[in-house]
Amino acid sequence: MAANYWASTQRLHWQFTREELSEIRQSLEENDRHFIQQFSMPDRRHLHHWFTQELAKFVKKLGIRQQAIATAQIYLRRFYLKVEIRRTNPILVMTTALYLACKMEECPQHIRVIVSEARNLWPDFIVSDISKVGECEFFLISEMNCQLIVHQPYRTLSQLQNTLKLSKEEVEAASNIINDHYETDVPFLFPPHVVAVTAIFLVVGLNLVQSGLRTANSANSATAAIPNANNIVLESSPSSVAEGKKQYLVKWLAEGGVDIKAMMECTQELISLYECLEQYDRNKVKEQIVRFVKARGLEK
Repeated sequence: MAANYWASTQRLHWQFTREELSEIRQSLEENDRHFIQQFSMPDRRHLHHWFTQELAKFVKKLGIRQQAIATAQIYLRRFYLKVEIRRTNPILVMTTALYLACKMEECPQHIRVIVSEARNLWPDFIVSDISKVGECEFFLISEMNCQLIVHQPYRTLSQLQNTLKLSKEEVEAASNIINDHYETDVPFLFPPHVVAVTAIFLVVGLNLVQSGLRTANSANSATAAIPNANNIVLESSPSSVAEGKKQYLVKWLAEGGVDIKAMMECTQELISLYECLEQYDRNKVKEQIVRFVKARGLEK
């Protein structure tokens, strides 16, 4: 992996503003207006939450590392920023993204094993012909312009564990928040280190080790935490924060030159996700996907 994120293809070609993302997606919709009018799709966050759930089932027997799963999620998001989803078989694309991610993250899986497991889970969407995954892999690589190296927030989290004196439980909780951010546009909007520091801030600054930000999808409690978050980060007096670790975190943030505005925006994106997921209906998302895949014969 390239050591310098700032000179990477991820930074140069896959970081956008919100306006740029909107323009890209609007352009896709204009080119495929007929499909869009014919087949409705769920909220994008619901769609990627469904992908997350399906990937979790997929990797259960294969023992694939979280790093590879995260890379597969990034590949899915990048691919569907270039290709309208209704033109594809999302199950095949997801299967292929995981296969490719495993190779890139140096935990390769044999293509026959990947196809076999995929067919066990989704027999109506995956054929036994392994060449389909091979063709889809070429399609993925082509649409991503061979830009396959992904810098993940997990590395920053690991590097800061000792610096910020994070416990094992805090690291695990922060990792869970990082896992969730792949269901949002955050990977396109902010550098990985901002995501990692935001996750640490939410866990340590807001005492979310036990409850977690998602806490039964309680968006109200998460939203209520935002004013406190601003106080913790922006004020350095002892009265504004708890003792010990919180104070050390505030001091480190102040001295480290971390983009506080970006952290707050990242937090808001996560809160928006959890609010959105309160309305998540797994069966409805699946039905919408099945409808256009079957109608267009994309499962063959």
